[in-house]
Amino acid sequence: MEIRKTILTRFSLFYVAAIIFALLLMGNIFIIQQDKSWDQKGERLDVKEVTIPARRGDICADDGRPLATSVPYYELRMDLAAPGVKEVFNAKVDSLAYYLAHFFRDKSEAAYRHELRSAYRQGARYHLINPRKVNYLELQKIEKFPIFRRGRNRGGLIAEQENLRVYPFGNMATRTLGRMSSTVYGGTHGSVGYYGLEEAYESYLKGEDGLALKRNLSGRWLYVSKEDPQDGYNLITTINVNFQDMVMHALKKEMVDSRAKYGTAVLMDVKTGDIKAIANYGRDDNGDLVEGYQNYAIGNSGNAEPGSTFKLVSLMAALEDGKVDTSTIVDTGNGVWKYKDRTVYDSDWRHGGHGKITMKQVFELSSNVGVAKIITKAYAGHERDFVDRIYSFGLNQPVDLGIKGEAKPFIKYPGGGNGWSGVTLAWMSFGYELKLTPLQMLTFYNAVANNGRMVEPRLVQAIDRNGREVKEFKTKVMNPKICSSETLNKVHDMLRGVVVRGTAKSLNTPAYEIAGKTGTAQVANQSEGYFHASGRIYQASFVGYFPADNPRYSCIVVINGPKGAYYGGSVAGPVFREISDNVYASDLRMHDDLDISAFAGKQDYPGEVSGKRKDLEEVLDDADLLHGWFHGSSEWAEMDTTNHDVELGPLKVVPGVMPKVTGMGASDAVYILENRGLRVSVSGRGRVLTQSIPAGTKYQTGQSVRLRLGE
Repeated sequence: MEIRKTILTRFSLFYVAAIIFALLLMGNIFIIQQDKSWDQKGERLDVKEVTIPARRGDICADDGRPLATSVPYYELRMDLAAPGVKEVFNAKVDSLAYYLAHFFRDKSEAAYRHELRSAYRQGARYHLINPRKVNYLELQKIEKFPIFRRGRNRGGLIAEQENLRVYPFGNMATRTLGRMSSTVYGGTHGSVGYYGLEEAYESYLKGEDGLALKRNLSGRWLYVSKEDPQDGYNLITTINVNFQDMVMHALKKEMVDSRAKYGTAVLMDVKTGDIKAIANYGRDDNGDLVEGYQNYAIGNSGNAEPGSTFKLVSLMAALEDGKVDTSTIVDTGNGVWKYKDRTVYDSDWRHGGHGKITMKQVFELSSNVGVAKIITKAYAGHERDFVDRIYSFGLNQPVDLGIKGEAKPFIKYPGGGNGWSGVTLAWMSFGYELKLTPLQMLTFYNAVANNGRMVEPRLVQAIDRNGREVKEFKTKVMNPKICSSETLNKVHDMLRGVVVRGTAKSLNTPAYEIAGKTGTAQVANQSEGYFHASGRIYQASFVGYFPADNPRYSCIVVINGPKGAYYGGSVAGPVFREISDNVYASDLRMHDDLDISAFAGKQDYPGEVSGKRKDLEEVLDDADLLHGWFHGSSEWAEMDTTNHDVELGPLKVVPGVMPKVTGMGASDAVYILENRGLRVSVSGRGRVLTQSIPAGTKYQTGQSVRLRLGE
């Protein structure tokens, strides 16, 4: 019995010991697992997954200069718990506060010292030094400040890079280029293109973000792995920076002078349809003039009745259909014509009108009565034929510029349920009861200048990455021939006549030929019609091309709501002329090549000719003229003759001193002077004969200089 009791006791003790051992073992396992769990949690706390934003692609001008680009900026923070900072903080905090206060100039030295000490006491590892982001050059300076100069690991400075969108030319072509916004789509997509090219080409420009893991090692966040971002593609636009500046300057000046509501101007290459410049000025809520307020060239805000510029469309239709000829006599009477229950007026009806004139004169003098009589006589009872002919010109189709917001053309069709009435035919003939944007009207006139070949306006010519073209946007032909060559020849002559003898004769210049049409239209709104409480509102326009004998560029200028004078020839016309003058002076393609035969075989060489060294050397080589060479790398040269020997020497250009540009071609002279901050105006044709600021005298940046050209 005792033996059995002893055995049970020992077994019980063993059993209890086994249970205790098992419990201890399970406890240790649990503790170990907990330790691993916390280690894993600690690792997760010490590792961050961060997005590396891709660099947004550039939007470039036609010569590659960036119109919109992304530049690295840095947000400055400080790790005040870093061991290296603790070693010197108390001794150097006053000096650091002094440097920060003098650099940012937003707070006192004492304020910075207080903020730094407070953050230091709290052991802040991510203290924001200043909300203003700094560029790379500024960062280099800041890295040399006290404490920070100890280096990235021991100085506590944390510089977090962010690519910010900048526009090197300021507000140039704002509405066309677009801007960035972080509030679009509720902010869920970050900063994206808001309008213009930034929005239209968002998928190309944005690139693909990268991914990185950062690990906290001894208080410093270091990259432990990285998936590099793919930078965005670049857009190569058709915009010419110099032309854009010319167009904006000319339009803005008239907007200020006329106190107009809004205005737009577009310059287009005739052959390719390339938009070389596009400017938009409007008024903000305070009445201040701003660039890019709306895109009046293509959007609904500028979609309006064109007025007299549409007369070309009407008369071209009648010519193409054989209804009339340029010599047809039209009786415009005293400038007042009763048509059904409406009355048509000519602009000079108070002076007795034009009486009997030819169809060509009807166009040159912009007679509403004359055009209405021609079209109603030709198409009364056959109104659909008239509109069908207009449609065949392509005017009922929108032009795809590649950016959002283009307004659709509105041209009524008989029986189409769109408001066609008994007087629509007459009123449409001189540009009412229809709506077109300025760009749609320019596209038509550009086709006339381009021998009837209608091309689609082009704003982007290519997409590239790292200098390698990945996509090309070729010129698209909308209509290979909008009308017969016979009709084109007649309308070319009519458009030239407007400038020589008609409503735009103030634009005529002996330097080169301009062809175009003035437009003046009353502006209607839905509530008041054409008679506003504040009086009648007019829209002035001029659209045409130059040089008329070999068209290179077409251009339209539209100015809405000018105060005072409101006719197209006196408001929009001068803007066109200033644009065409400056473009003509700047574009070497529109000037005759230097006549080499004028040099060859002559005893007397021109005494003063200057320009690009390479061009002058080629001219002299081709003419087989011996000449001396100068040594050096100067791009510009001047030619002189001594004892009938032609010598080339470097053109002397001293900063702040007016260079000698007499003897140069217009484009070279304008290039040199504008690159020195001067505003240049040009008159005449040929080489520079005189300059209003004599060579060798001092000038001020922004000063105006006049160049007179001659043969």
